[in-house]
Amino acid sequence: MIMFEQIKQNVLGFFTEGKPRVLSGWKQSLFVAIGCALSIYQVWALLFAKLDPIHQMATHLTFILMLTFFHVSYSKHIAGTKVHAGIDAFLIGLSAVAGLYFVIHSDRIATRAVGVDALTELDIIFGVILVALVIEAARRTIGFSIIIIAFIGTAYALFGHVLDGVWHHYEMTPIDVLDQLVFSFNGIWGSPIAVASSFVFIFVLFGAFFQNSGAGEFFFRLSVAIAGRSRGGATKIAIIASSLFATISGSPTANVVTTGPFTIPMAKRLGYSSRFAAAIEACASMGGSLLPPIMGSSAFLMVAVTGIPYKSVAIAALLPGILFYISLLSIVHFKALRTGLPRTEAKKGPQLGGVLKEGWYHLIPIVVLVTLLYKGYSLSRTGVYGILTVIVLSWFTKKHKMGLKKIIQALSKGAKSAIPISTACAVAGIVIASIMSTGLGGKLNSIILNITSGHLFPTLILIMIMCIILGMGMPVAAAYVLTAMLAGPVLIELGISPLAAHLFIVYFSIVSAITPPVAVAAFAAAGIAKTNPTRVGIEAVMLGSASYIIPFIFIYNPLLLMKGTLIEITYGFLSTSIGLVLLGSGLMGYYYRKTGAIMRIFLILSGISLMYPNVFMNLIGVVLALSLLIMQKVQHMEESTAESMESNG
Repeated sequence: MIMFEQIKQNVLGFFTEGKPRVLSGWKQSLFVAIGCALSIYQVWALLFAKLDPIHQMATHLTFILMLTFFHVSYSKHIAGTKVHAGIDAFLIGLSAVAGLYFVIHSDRIATRAVGVDALTELDIIFGVILVALVIEAARRTIGFSIIIIAFIGTAYALFGHVLDGVWHHYEMTPIDVLDQLVFSFNGIWGSPIAVASSFVFIFVLFGAFFQNSGAGEFFFRLSVAIAGRSRGGATKIAIIASSLFATISGSPTANVVTTGPFTIPMAKRLGYSSRFAAAIEACASMGGSLLPPIMGSSAFLMVAVTGIPYKSVAIAALLPGILFYISLLSIVHFKALRTGLPRTEAKKGPQLGGVLKEGWYHLIPIVVLVTLLYKGYSLSRTGVYGILTVIVLSWFTKKHKMGLKKIIQALSKGAKSAIPISTACAVAGIVIASIMSTGLGGKLNSIILNITSGHLFPTLILIMIMCIILGMGMPVAAAYVLTAMLAGPVLIELGISPLAAHLFIVYFSIVSAITPPVAVAAFAAAGIAKTNPTRVGIEAVMLGSASYIIPFIFIYNPLLLMKGTLIEITYGFLSTSIGLVLLGSGLMGYYYRKTGAIMRIFLILSGISLMYPNVFMNLIGVVLALSLLIMQKVQHMEESTAESMESNG
């Protein structure tokens, strides 16, 4: 009976993700050693070595798999036993052996003809082992959602030939499928893991060094100094701090658990509800992945998938990213005004001048990154130079000086942070191989266009839904890659520029982090705030409403992507900014003063009119906004006069 119960728990545990272990003693030392080895290898491989791509990717993935089975347990619902420990030790060893096989045979794999050159018996054995290891590692780090997609994709490759109509494809044997999954550049060794093992890893490593240098503390103090004394200052601190953190980390969920423990309790103490405080943190953390200069792994993947220079991506994403934070700041400001929250006393908290004087040098690495990227340096080399800048600058301060111990900590932390990104990208390669080898990608274009009759707006809605569904519970990088392969060509076929099309997909891949039913960033914030996760997700959708609107705006109004003259771009930005502020005013129910339901509706309509890319509609929005303002001022004056007369009488 006991054995049956254990088997049942293990089976059920497979359908959940694992739990990070708290390592100590020799296990912690070994984990740090493996993590440091990976980080050092990555820097060496990218700067000095000229390795075959599969050699470099196989080495990276081997380290990642070993770190995963070392650091993440089988299931978060099952306590580790000696049996589980033995299995994990076996998987670590198996990862090392399988990885070594692919490193040794990397030249042959890279030059063989897929589907023509026969696989050896050892190729088949180690190919199956690698697929199983990748799936298990992704399940532990991400959860079962992406595994379901991988299983469906593989099943379609194996059995799609028995289907009729548009879903039919030529018959593939299990060996043919394995060939595509593991021995081609469409599968595990495709663009997702190529990007994850190169400049994405370097920028994750940069983020680890940057935080260890004291930059996190500086950004938090800077946020407090900037926004701490305004109405609703705690939530504005959360927004500014989270945006600064998240543009480096690139992970909405990771940013929530980093800044949330500070910002959420502050907002609650100020008078905001737990739900609102958690939702604001989730939105702010999500928005950092939309804001240049770095934007996280999705931007780098977009560069790899589209071939568009990173500088062009960052420039195009700048105004939409700023607009999102304008909307979010206006929402919390109107919320503070409506609820009558007081200002913080000026004497309390750090002063802006003092914060900058003490830690201004933390801004230098960001300046270095932006300058080098603008000058056309490679992403990998730029990231390494950013890391070196952080280390050298730290030597000029006693408090944050990075000696050998801190450098080792940062090297290990960077490797650990890369685990979920790399495992997600590896398993995404399995899905992509199924799409590419069966011709599903081309067929899906026809299917989508048939459903929407080739009309742009319903196509955008359908792709938005696809992005959010595929992004449920997955890292942004994996969600973007999957949707970009499926939906990117559809938008381009409808006449949308590749830059706008892929940025649209990036946005909704990121927005999935706050969208129920699986809103991972919102759920993480809810855990910190100790409130209902689903309600936080619903609140986050309302507060982050701009993130659902802005992608549609820049599709129809390319001015926001810096496509136009300076006057046109300025007009488009200002019109949209005012529209988003009015939208926030309507959502929160405060304009010049508190508003009723009907006026809130008119404020929202006014905002939409100003965001619409048409001068006549913009004029209607301006007239409506001014009329509402005058109405509220007149009402205020009449009430003030009446109160004055009553007090005098």
